Amino acid sequence: MPEQSSKAQPNSTKSRTIRRFASHEEQKLETLRYWQSRTPGERLQAVWDATVAAYAFKGINCDPDQRSARTITRVQRTER
Repeated sequence: MPEQSSKAQPNSTKSRTIRRFASHEEQKLETLRYWQSRTPGERLQAVWDATVAAYAFKGINCDPDQRSARTITRVQRTER
């Protein structure tokens, strides 16, 4: 069982949890469970946040208004 401690960051509304695992395999399983518990929208937001952070690390300003266009297409198949 992992050890847990919750520490709130000053000037932050989010709290962070630090866990210590006995094995790397246990950590990987917990990470998988965490991401499976998130909605698809939350996972996409996490990917976008990581993308913005990666560009910022390279010194590139990533404008959210220049995101990829979202195109939705509905294909209706005929009954067989």
